[in-house]
Amino acid sequence: MAVPSAAAAYKKKDGIITLTPDQSTVIWTPNSATTGPPALTLSISTITQLQQTPDSAAKVMLKIFVKTAEAPEPVPYLFHFNSPSDPRAEANAIKSLLSRLIADMKSNDPSLPRPSSGATTPAASGLGSGTPTPGPASSKASLVRLFDDDALKADIVLQQSLLKADRNLSQMYMEGRKTKPESMSDTSFNTHFWSAKINLLRAHAIQSSQRRGPYNVLAQIKPVLEHDENDPNLAPKLKVKVSEEQVRIILIQHPLVRRIYNENVPPLRKTEFWERFFLSKLFKTLRGERPSGQEMPDKVFDKYDDYEDITAFSSKILSQNVPHTINLEGNEENQGGFKSGNRKDQEMRPKSKNETRLIETLNSLSEKILANAVPADNDPETSTRVDDETYEELTLRDLQGDAEDNRIMLNIREQSRLFSSESDTATKTAAVFAGQNPSKVLKGVQGDLVRLAQDGAGGVNMHDSLGVDEASESEDDKGTRQPHVGSRGSRKEAQKQILESMLQRRAQLYGHGSDDSTPMGLPAEIAASCNLTHATAVEFLHQFWSAFLSGDPDRAGEVGYLAEALKKSRERVEVMAVEAEKVRAEQINKRKAEILQIYEKTKKKVKFNAKSVRGGREAVTKLMEPVVYCLDKALIGYQDALAAEGLQASTEQ
Repeated sequence: MAVPSAAAAYKKKDGIITLTPDQSTVIWTPNSATTGPPALTLSISTITQLQQTPDSAAKVMLKIFVKTAEAPEPVPYLFHFNSPSDPRAEANAIKSLLSRLIADMKSNDPSLPRPSSGATTPAASGLGSGTPTPGPASSKASLVRLFDDDALKADIVLQQSLLKADRNLSQMYMEGRKTKPESMSDTSFNTHFWSAKINLLRAHAIQSSQRRGPYNVLAQIKPVLEHDENDPNLAPKLKVKVSEEQVRIILIQHPLVRRIYNENVPPLRKTEFWERFFLSKLFKTLRGERPSGQEMPDKVFDKYDDYEDITAFSSKILSQNVPHTINLEGNEENQGGFKSGNRKDQEMRPKSKNETRLIETLNSLSEKILANAVPADNDPETSTRVDDETYEELTLRDLQGDAEDNRIMLNIREQSRLFSSESDTATKTAAVFAGQNPSKVLKGVQGDLVRLAQDGAGGVNMHDSLGVDEASESEDDKGTRQPHVGSRGSRKEAQKQILESMLQRRAQLYGHGSDDSTPMGLPAEIAASCNLTHATAVEFLHQFWSAFLSGDPDRAGEVGYLAEALKKSRERVEVMAVEAEKVRAEQINKRKAEILQIYEKTKKKVKFNAKSVRGGREAVTKLMEPVVYCLDKALIGYQDALAAEGLQASTEQ
């Protein structure tokens, strides 16, 4: 096959792009020096990715990404195909050949894992799940892509898929684009936005790349009895819903069914074959159920032995060498079977095939499904290095003693010195009491009690000592007197504080009835705008501090753009506060109009307090207070940094 070549421009210079005769290198030669060596050579082994413009695009371009040991990131090479005849066909020919060569090189890469030579094919092992199983090369490439931040940030299809799946993130993205400064381009905004969402992109990529694995199809098929709605006297009919994909998987997982199908279809029709199969005793046996004996006899399926479905599959586990430490059959070899030793447990004794047929059927099906699955552990006999996990699993620890404590003992001398402050206080108090005479102290207390009993007022008036006058109703001189503990004003203030704390705590625990959709009395639309603005402001704050604290002088312009975005977020909060206050004023006016109508009709006055209408500027201010504080702090820090450098805020280049 001839090596294709095409007219292509590289760095605005016309030339010819082609491959070497051995198809190992891409070469580009300018038209000005066709006789000399090629100006650009790209080895096929270093090409990591190909990107081509879609067929609907006016220009035909091919971008080749090359990654070498010297460069940590892939380097793109852009070729513009400008053939006067058919540039699209020439570009497709070049790309098809490069894609095939790259795929062949990856498939022959010895560093990638390969299935063993004795491994069965998916068709033989029953790996039928309705989706193709990716090969080792594609699996490794996908795994590398999942942990490559640059690849995730450049994957526009993945980002659009995530925005469609997450409605809140999509709203945040659209709100961020509205709030961003006009001087910030869409490309710069997308780069900053997705840089902080790498974890979400990686999680969505992992979730979208998952496929359903192989499963027991027969266990999912359940015949259902359906009655005729038009004629209830008719006997119910047994119906089974089976798709073509399930039929294909059944023929792959069960070689016996495939052989019966090939031998009897024709003369039997496909529908007749499957109707009789799902009613046969063989169907129940292959599902792992014990036949009840009430199955309808079938001369086609009853003549086949279900054990052939087990023997048709060569067990992968039995073909491997089992380590002696876990080989149960080795005990029989060492002890000579039943000739010596204790008799085996009832569950460990060999049983007839009829008793263990169902178990063998399910085990055989499980082996078919797991034959090509990637093992979670390594084979200790085929591994070239010591497998620590396998060694730990096989280690016998029954006769090992208790492990000695391997820790450093910390001994502290004169520990009482650590609590010298408390001990000094206790020592002074004890010294005061130790110097008193107990008899004198008791005599003094008894004298005070006698005088208290002989008092004509009946004791000590605690209210007088606190300055409380219960008969007084005047609060005019409250501002002139110094408030003290126990006064009327102090008690009212304490009661108010306690009730407000209880109300606030109750709202935090249980909330108000409408706080889920209308927090603090705000309308649902304004509350949704507050949530969206809050999320957008937090996103811009994250990007701002990441760039501001990086210390990179190249990101100074980026910091200016983000500071302008923070100012717009602050202005957006003020706009929402004005809008909320306007809505609250409309609600108050509406309520006043209703009260006026009631008065005109009934001549009854209805008390109304405007403070009972929640929401407004106050609610928005309390709701957005934390993020507003963070925005102001970020802007003040930015202004201080500019003042320290003697600059002014500007986003112009």
